Amino acid sequence: MAEEKKPWWHSTYDAFDTFLRVPGTVTRKGAHVRDGIDLKRVMIMVVVALVPAALFGMYNVGLQTSTVYGLEWGFWQMFFYGLLRMLPLFVVSYAVGLAIEFASAQIRDEEVNEGYLVTGFLIPLIVPVDVPLWMLALAVAFSVLFVKEVFGGTGMNIWNPALVARAFLFFSYPSSMSGSSVWVSKTWVPALKDVDAISAATPLAIAHDGAFDAATGAVGQYSFMDMVWGFIPGSTGETSVIAILLGGILLVWSGVASWKIMVSSVAGGLLVGWLGQLAGATAVPCYYQLVMGGFLFGSIFMATDPVTAAQTETGKWIYGFLVGALAVVVRLWNPGYMEGMMLAILLMNTFAPLIDHCVVSVHTSRRAKKAVNA
Repeated sequence: MAEEKKPWWHSTYDAFDTFLRVPGTVTRKGAHVRDGIDLKRVMIMVVVALVPAALFGMYNVGLQTSTVYGLEWGFWQMFFYGLLRMLPLFVVSYAVGLAIEFASAQIRDEEVNEGYLVTGFLIPLIVPVDVPLWMLALAVAFSVLFVKEVFGGTGMNIWNPALVARAFLFFSYPSSMSGSSVWVSKTWVPALKDVDAISAATPLAIAHDGAFDAATGAVGQYSFMDMVWGFIPGSTGETSVIAILLGGILLVWSGVASWKIMVSSVAGGLLVGWLGQLAGATAVPCYYQLVMGGFLFGSIFMATDPVTAAQTETGKWIYGFLVGALAVVVRLWNPGYMEGMMLAILLMNTFAPLIDHCVVSVHTSRRAKKAVNA
Protein backbone atom coordinates (compact mmCIF):
# COMPACT_ATOMS: atom_id res chain seq x y z
CA MET A 1 0.00 0.00 0.00
CA ALA A 2 1.44 3.34 -1.02
CA GLU A 3 2.45 5.64 1.80
CA GLU A 4 0.10 8.60 2.24
CA LYS A 5 1.70 11.79 0.96
CA LYS A 6 2.12 14.47 3.60
CA PRO A 7 1.06 18.05 2.88
CA TRP A 8 3.86 20.53 2.22
CA TRP A 9 3.12 22.30 5.50
CA HIS A 10 3.31 19.17 7.64
CA SER A 11 6.45 20.37 9.51
CA THR A 12 4.62 23.47 10.71
CA TYR A 13 1.49 21.50 11.65
CA ASP A 14 3.54 18.88 13.51
CA ALA A 15 5.44 21.58 15.43
CA PHE A 16 2.25 23.19 16.77
CA ASP A 17 0.58 19.81 17.36
CA THR A 18 3.41 18.42 19.48
CA PHE A 19 3.88 21.74 21.31
CA LEU A 20 0.23 21.89 22.39
CA ARG A 21 -0.32 18.16 22.97
CA VAL A 22 1.68 15.11 24.03
CA PRO A 23 2.46 13.07 20.88
CA GLY A 24 0.51 9.82 20.60
CA THR A 25 3.52 7.91 19.25
CA VAL A 26 5.19 6.00 22.09
CA THR A 27 7.54 3.01 22.34
CA ARG A 28 5.60 -0.08 23.38
CA LYS A 29 8.19 -2.85 23.12
CA GLY A 30 11.88 -3.50 22.73
CA ALA A 31 14.95 -2.42 24.67
CA HIS A 32 14.26 1.29 24.97
CA VAL A 33 14.45 3.71 27.86
CA ARG A 34 10.94 4.90 28.74
CA ASP A 35 11.07 8.38 30.21
CA GLY A 36 8.84 11.45 30.23
CA ILE A 37 11.75 13.76 29.39
CA ASP A 38 12.33 14.92 25.84
CA LEU A 39 13.94 17.88 24.11
CA LYS A 40 10.79 20.01 24.39
CA ARG A 41 10.62 19.55 28.16
CA VAL A 42 14.33 20.20 28.58
CA MET A 43 14.01 23.46 26.66
CA ILE A 44 10.95 24.53 28.66
CA MET A 45 12.83 23.83 31.90
CA VAL A 46 15.63 26.17 30.84
CA VAL A 47 13.09 28.88 29.94
CA VAL A 48 11.45 28.50 33.37
CA ALA A 49 14.88 28.80 35.00
CA LEU A 50 15.43 32.06 33.10
CA VAL A 51 12.16 33.60 34.26
CA PRO A 52 13.45 34.97 37.64
CA ALA A 53 16.30 36.80 35.91
CA ALA A 54 13.94 38.10 33.21
CA LEU A 55 11.33 39.37 35.69
CA PHE A 56 13.90 41.08 37.87
CA GLY A 57 15.55 42.53 34.79
CA MET A 58 12.29 44.12 33.71
CA TYR A 59 11.93 45.77 37.11
CA ASN A 60 15.55 46.89 37.01
CA VAL A 61 15.09 48.55 33.61
CA GLY A 62 12.41 50.75 35.16
CA LEU A 63 14.47 51.26 38.31
CA GLN A 64 17.54 52.47 36.41
CA THR A 65 15.45 54.79 34.23
CA SER A 66 13.66 56.20 37.28
CA THR A 67 16.91 56.66 39.23
CA VAL A 68 18.98 58.21 36.47
CA TYR A 69 16.30 60.67 35.37
CA GLY A 70 15.00 61.43 38.87
CA LEU A 71 11.48 60.10 38.31
CA GLU A 72 9.24 59.27 41.26
CA TRP A 73 8.03 55.90 40.07
CA GLY A 74 6.63 53.14 42.25
CA PHE A 75 7.38 49.44 41.96
CA TRP A 76 4.67 48.63 39.42
CA GLN A 77 5.48 51.64 37.27
CA MET A 78 9.09 50.49 37.12
CA PHE A 79 8.13 46.89 36.37
CA PHE A 80 5.60 47.65 33.65
CA TYR A 81 7.93 50.15 32.01
CA GLY A 82 10.60 47.44 31.86
CA LEU A 83 8.05 44.90 30.61
CA LEU A 84 6.96 47.20 27.79
CA ARG A 85 10.58 47.92 26.88
CA MET A 86 11.49 44.22 26.83
CA LEU A 87 8.38 42.92 25.04
CA PRO A 88 9.41 44.15 21.55
CA LEU A 89 12.82 42.50 21.97
CA PHE A 90 11.20 39.12 22.72
CA VAL A 91 8.73 39.52 19.86
CA VAL A 92 11.47 40.30 17.34
CA SER A 93 13.75 37.56 18.66
CA TYR A 94 11.10 34.85 18.41
CA ALA A 95 9.43 36.12 15.23
CA VAL A 96 12.64 36.27 13.20
CA GLY A 97 14.26 33.17 14.68
CA LEU A 98 11.19 30.93 14.47
CA ALA A 99 10.38 32.10 10.95
CA ILE A 100 13.81 30.93 9.81
CA GLU A 101 13.53 27.69 11.82
CA PHE A 102 10.11 26.87 10.30
CA ALA A 103 11.24 27.76 6.79
CA SER A 104 14.36 25.61 7.12
CA ALA A 105 12.32 22.65 8.40
CA GLN A 106 9.89 22.95 5.49
CA ILE A 107 12.68 23.15 2.93
CA ARG A 108 14.48 20.13 4.41
CA ASP A 109 11.23 18.22 5.00
CA GLU A 110 12.17 17.75 8.66
CA GLU A 111 10.49 18.31 12.00
CA VAL A 112 10.77 21.73 13.61
CA ASN A 113 13.13 21.51 16.56
CA GLU A 114 12.36 23.10 19.92
CA GLY A 115 15.91 24.31 20.49
CA TYR A 116 15.11 27.91 19.57
CA LEU A 117 12.74 28.22 22.53
CA VAL A 118 15.77 28.85 24.74
CA THR A 119 17.83 30.83 22.24
CA GLY A 120 14.94 33.19 21.52
CA PHE A 121 14.48 33.82 25.24
CA LEU A 122 18.19 34.28 25.93
CA ILE A 123 19.02 36.84 23.27
CA PRO A 124 16.89 39.73 24.66
CA LEU A 125 18.38 39.11 28.12
CA ILE A 126 22.00 39.59 27.04
CA VAL A 127 21.70 42.76 24.95
CA PRO A 128 21.15 46.38 26.04
CA VAL A 129 17.46 47.15 26.48
CA ASP A 130 17.65 50.07 24.04
CA VAL A 131 19.22 48.15 21.14
CA PRO A 132 17.42 49.06 17.87
CA LEU A 133 15.01 46.34 16.85
CA TRP A 134 16.31 46.15 13.28
CA MET A 135 19.80 45.44 14.64
CA LEU A 136 18.41 42.69 16.85
CA ALA A 137 16.53 41.16 13.92
CA LEU A 138 19.69 41.16 11.83
CA ALA A 139 21.71 39.54 14.61
CA VAL A 140 19.07 36.85 15.19
CA ALA A 141 18.90 36.05 11.47
CA PHE A 142 22.69 35.82 11.22
CA SER A 143 22.89 33.57 14.27
CA VAL A 144 20.15 31.15 13.24
CA LEU A 145 21.25 30.92 9.62
CA PHE A 146 25.02 30.75 9.95
CA VAL A 147 25.43 29.12 13.37
CA LYS A 148 22.58 26.60 13.39
CA GLU A 149 21.06 25.91 9.99
CA VAL A 150 24.24 25.68 7.90
CA PHE A 151 25.54 23.10 10.39
CA GLY A 152 22.34 21.04 10.27
CA GLY A 153 20.11 22.62 12.93
CA THR A 154 19.82 22.18 16.69
CA GLY A 155 22.32 19.74 18.10
CA MET A 156 24.79 20.24 15.27
CA ASN A 157 25.94 23.80 15.95
CA ILE A 158 29.50 24.45 17.15
CA TRP A 159 28.90 27.74 18.97
CA ASN A 160 26.15 28.99 21.25
CA PRO A 161 23.69 30.80 18.92
CA ALA A 162 22.61 33.41 21.49
CA LEU A 163 26.20 34.43 22.16
CA VAL A 164 26.97 34.62 18.46
CA ALA A 165 24.02 37.01 18.07
CA ARG A 166 25.49 39.18 20.81
CA ALA A 167 28.96 38.97 19.28
CA PHE A 168 27.53 39.98 15.89
CA LEU A 169 25.97 43.08 17.46
CA PHE A 170 29.07 43.89 19.48
CA PHE A 171 31.47 43.82 16.55
CA SER A 172 29.06 45.22 13.93
CA TYR A 173 27.46 47.99 15.99
CA PRO A 174 29.76 48.66 18.96
CA SER A 175 28.24 52.06 19.74
CA SER A 176 24.90 50.36 20.48
CA MET A 177 26.45 47.61 22.59
CA SER A 178 29.08 49.30 24.73
CA GLY A 179 29.77 52.54 26.54
CA SER A 180 27.80 54.16 29.34
CA SER A 181 24.79 55.47 27.41
CA VAL A 182 23.30 52.20 26.17
CA TRP A 183 22.04 50.76 29.47
CA VAL A 184 19.36 53.33 30.36
CA SER A 185 16.54 54.31 28.01
CA LYS A 186 14.20 57.28 27.98
CA THR A 187 12.00 55.78 25.27
CA TRP A 188 8.27 55.94 25.99
CA VAL A 189 8.71 58.49 28.79
CA PRO A 190 6.94 61.61 27.41
CA ALA A 191 8.44 63.89 30.07
CA LEU A 192 11.94 63.00 28.84
CA LYS A 193 11.50 63.46 25.09
CA ASP A 194 13.53 66.68 25.11
CA VAL A 195 16.11 65.45 27.66
CA ASP A 196 19.53 64.37 26.47
CA ALA A 197 20.53 60.80 27.32
CA ILE A 198 22.32 60.42 30.65
CA SER A 199 25.13 57.89 30.92
CA ALA A 200 25.01 55.11 33.49
CA ALA A 201 28.21 53.09 33.57
CA THR A 202 28.09 49.49 34.74
CA PRO A 203 30.14 48.44 37.79
CA LEU A 204 32.39 46.44 35.48
CA ALA A 205 33.18 49.54 33.43
CA ILE A 206 33.75 51.57 36.60
CA ALA A 207 36.10 48.92 38.02
CA HIS A 208 37.89 48.76 34.67
CA ASP A 209 38.65 52.46 35.08
CA GLY A 210 40.05 51.84 38.57
CA ALA A 211 37.24 53.48 40.60
CA PHE A 212 37.21 51.00 43.52
CA ASP A 213 37.02 52.14 47.16
CA ALA A 214 38.88 49.57 49.26
CA ALA A 215 37.60 51.09 52.50
CA THR A 216 33.89 50.69 51.70
CA GLY A 217 34.13 47.95 49.08
CA ALA A 218 32.12 50.08 46.66
CA VAL A 219 32.67 50.17 42.91
CA GLY A 220 31.81 53.76 42.09
CA GLN A 221 28.39 54.38 43.63
CA TYR A 222 27.49 50.68 43.79
CA SER A 223 28.05 48.54 46.89
CA PHE A 224 28.75 44.82 46.80
CA MET A 225 25.15 44.06 47.84
CA ASP A 226 23.83 46.33 45.08
CA MET A 227 25.60 44.06 42.63
CA VAL A 228 24.37 40.90 44.36
CA TRP A 229 20.74 42.03 44.29
CA GLY A 230 21.13 43.50 40.79
CA PHE A 231 20.31 47.17 41.34
CA ILE A 232 22.88 48.17 38.72
CA PRO A 233 22.95 49.02 35.00
CA GLY A 234 23.61 46.15 32.63
CA SER A 235 22.03 43.68 30.24
CA THR A 236 18.52 42.81 31.40
CA GLY A 237 19.10 39.24 32.53
CA GLU A 238 22.65 39.57 33.83
CA THR A 239 22.35 41.94 36.79
CA SER A 240 20.78 39.98 39.68
CA VAL A 241 22.98 37.28 41.22
CA ILE A 242 20.04 36.10 43.36
CA ALA A 243 17.72 35.60 40.37
CA ILE A 244 20.45 33.87 38.36
CA LEU A 245 21.25 31.48 41.22
CA LEU A 246 17.56 30.58 41.59
CA GLY A 247 17.57 29.55 37.95
CA GLY A 248 20.85 27.69 38.38
CA ILE A 249 19.46 25.69 41.32
CA LEU A 250 16.48 24.64 39.19
CA LEU A 251 18.74 23.55 36.33
CA VAL A 252 20.96 21.48 38.63
CA TRP A 253 18.01 19.96 40.51
CA SER A 254 16.33 18.94 37.26
CA GLY A 255 19.56 17.56 35.82
CA VAL A 256 19.29 19.77 32.75
CA ALA A 257 22.64 21.57 33.21
CA SER A 258 26.00 20.39 34.50
CA TRP A 259 26.94 21.64 37.97
CA LYS A 260 30.53 20.66 37.22
CA ILE A 261 30.81 23.32 34.51
CA MET A 262 29.23 25.92 36.80
CA VAL A 263 31.52 25.18 39.75
CA SER A 264 34.70 24.89 37.69
CA SER A 265 33.92 28.14 35.85
CA VAL A 266 33.55 29.98 39.15
CA ALA A 267 36.78 28.38 40.41
CA GLY A 268 38.67 29.49 37.30
CA GLY A 269 37.38 33.05 37.59
CA LEU A 270 38.25 33.26 41.30
CA LEU A 271 41.76 31.90 40.78
CA VAL A 272 42.66 34.29 37.96
CA GLY A 273 41.02 37.18 39.81
CA TRP A 274 43.14 36.39 42.88
CA LEU A 275 46.30 36.11 40.79
CA GLY A 276 45.41 39.45 39.19
CA GLN A 277 45.23 41.02 42.63
CA LEU A 278 48.64 39.62 43.54
CA ALA A 279 50.10 40.86 40.26
CA GLY A 280 48.68 44.34 40.83
CA ALA A 281 46.45 44.19 37.74
CA THR A 282 43.43 45.19 39.82
CA ALA A 283 42.53 46.25 43.34
CA VAL A 284 39.08 44.65 43.11
CA PRO A 285 38.73 41.45 45.21
CA CYS A 286 38.51 38.29 43.14
CA TYR A 287 34.95 37.46 44.25
CA TYR A 288 33.71 40.76 42.79
CA GLN A 289 34.35 39.25 39.35
CA LEU A 290 31.42 36.90 39.95
CA VAL A 291 28.88 39.67 40.58
CA MET A 292 29.96 42.11 37.88
CA GLY A 293 28.97 41.85 34.23
CA GLY A 294 27.65 38.60 32.83
CA PHE A 295 29.99 36.17 34.58
CA LEU A 296 27.43 34.16 36.57
CA PHE A 297 24.78 34.35 33.86
CA GLY A 298 27.28 33.01 31.35
CA SER A 299 28.54 30.29 33.69
CA ILE A 300 25.06 28.99 34.49
CA PHE A 301 23.03 29.48 31.32
CA MET A 302 25.51 29.76 28.44
CA ALA A 303 28.62 27.72 29.24
CA THR A 304 26.43 24.74 30.23
CA ASP A 305 24.75 24.50 26.82
CA PRO A 306 24.81 20.70 26.31
CA VAL A 307 25.35 21.02 22.55
CA THR A 308 28.40 23.28 22.57
CA ALA A 309 30.00 22.36 25.92
CA ALA A 310 32.35 19.46 26.64
CA GLN A 311 30.59 16.09 26.90
CA THR A 312 32.95 13.96 28.99
CA GLU A 313 32.81 14.31 32.78
CA THR A 314 36.50 15.21 33.12
CA GLY A 315 36.23 17.46 30.10
CA LYS A 316 33.44 19.43 31.79
CA TRP A 317 35.77 20.34 34.66
CA ILE A 318 38.51 21.46 32.26
CA TYR A 319 36.11 23.29 29.94
CA GLY A 320 34.37 25.18 32.75
CA PHE A 321 37.61 26.14 34.46
CA LEU A 322 39.05 27.57 31.25
CA VAL A 323 35.84 29.52 30.54
CA GLY A 324 36.01 31.27 33.93
CA ALA A 325 39.75 31.79 33.79
CA LEU A 326 39.77 33.24 30.27
CA ALA A 327 36.86 35.56 31.05
CA VAL A 328 38.78 37.19 33.91
CA VAL A 329 42.03 37.24 31.95
CA VAL A 330 40.28 39.31 29.27
CA ARG A 331 38.76 41.59 31.91
CA LEU A 332 42.05 42.30 33.64
CA TRP A 333 44.56 42.40 30.81
CA ASN A 334 42.66 43.57 27.75
CA PRO A 335 42.17 47.35 27.94
CA GLY A 336 39.92 47.42 24.89
CA TYR A 337 37.26 44.97 26.08
CA MET A 338 36.00 44.96 29.65
CA GLU A 339 33.63 41.97 29.75
CA GLY A 340 35.29 38.74 28.58
CA MET A 341 32.62 36.13 29.28
CA MET A 342 31.18 36.12 25.77
CA LEU A 343 34.55 35.65 24.10
CA ALA A 344 35.66 33.06 26.67
CA ILE A 345 32.60 30.85 26.10
CA LEU A 346 32.76 31.10 22.31
CA LEU A 347 36.47 30.26 22.34
CA MET A 348 35.93 27.26 24.59
CA ASN A 349 32.97 26.15 22.45
CA THR A 350 35.52 25.88 19.67
CA PHE A 351 37.91 23.79 21.75
CA ALA A 352 35.32 21.63 23.55
CA PRO A 353 35.59 18.75 21.02
CA LEU A 354 39.39 18.82 21.35
CA ILE A 355 39.11 18.69 25.15
CA ASP A 356 36.81 15.66 24.91
CA HIS A 357 39.13 14.00 22.40
CA CYS A 358 42.13 14.43 24.71
CA VAL A 359 40.20 13.14 27.73
CA VAL A 360 39.03 10.05 25.84
CA SER A 361 42.52 9.45 24.42
CA VAL A 362 44.13 9.61 27.87
CA HIS A 363 41.48 7.30 29.30
CA THR A 364 41.92 4.81 26.46
CA SER A 365 45.69 4.89 26.85
CA ARG A 366 45.46 4.20 30.58
CA ARG A 367 43.12 1.26 30.03
CA ALA A 368 45.47 -0.18 27.40
CA LYS A 369 48.43 0.07 29.79
CA LYS A 370 46.45 -1.64 32.55
CA ALA A 371 45.51 -4.45 30.15
CA VAL A 372 49.17 -4.98 29.18
CA ASN A 373 50.34 -5.00 32.79
CA ALA A 374 47.57 -7.32 33.95
